[in-house]
Amino acid sequence: MVNIRDLDPSASPLDYYGSELRRLREEAKLKQGDLGNIVYCTASLIGQIETARKVPTREFSERVDAALGTDGAFSRLVGLVLRSQLPTWFQAYAEMEAKAAYISSFQAQLVYGLLQTQEYARAVLGVRTEGDLDAKVAARMERQRILDRENPPLMWVVMSEAVLHQEIGGREVMRNQLAHLLALRRREWVQVQILPFEAGAHAGLPGTFNVLRFDDDPDLVYTEDFVQGHMTANPQALREGSLRYDHLQAAALSVEESAALIARVMEERYGHHPGPDERAVA
Repeated sequence: MVNIRDLDPSASPLDYYGSELRRLREEAKLKQGDLGNIVYCTASLIGQIETARKVPTREFSERVDAALGTDGAFSRLVGLVLRSQLPTWFQAYAEMEAKAAYISSFQAQLVYGLLQTQEYARAVLGVRTEGDLDAKVAARMERQRILDRENPPLMWVVMSEAVLHQEIGGREVMRNQLAHLLALRRREWVQVQILPFEAGAHAGLPGTFNVLRFDDDPDLVYTEDFVQGHMTANPQALREGSLRYDHLQAAALSVEESAALIARVMEERYGHHPGPDERAVA
């Protein structure tokens, strides 16, 4: 077991969180088991978080704030902790994504991370991941909090129809994911278009990319390969990315037609089908 005296609070947000949790717990004269009983978890989990061996969740942090009377300190800190769980090469993009006023995204294979359900994200991240999968899923869900803030970014996402048919995590996970995309229509600042197979060759064939626009910072284009992401404010790259995105929007179905297609695929491909025991006997 890691010795708490060896924990360096300056090493990472997770180490700082753990050291503060232990310090404030001890100030409150609570044992790990005592605090665990209050926040509905085990003493072991408290110990793992205090020694930076387990990543705390937002729900845990809110309960600790209430238990220790810390005025939201852990709820504010957990955002930094979860962001630190993102791949190192992705953290700079996540920071800019959170500042963007307008996000344009083309997705060729997967639902955009900001629009993924937790189960879909777990299936995607679980294909090939090292470390704590729960922490990585929590970090992805934390990114989505920008959609719930008072002034969320305007977001327009164009997705290939292939995204709807690529079964990630099983039929139930896909059905819930497509239902979530339909539910997002209630948010007027989130728009989704589907690029149908019938579009044939299109401007997004080179792959997925995002264009971020800001009120006070230069606009950015972001692309990824299988190793890492690439972010640039190069004017020529921005011009090319914006032009490609305009062509993709023009070739895609309208927002209303896209919703109808999503609903149809959800029912026809991922709807309920009776199993062997449910079929009528002739």
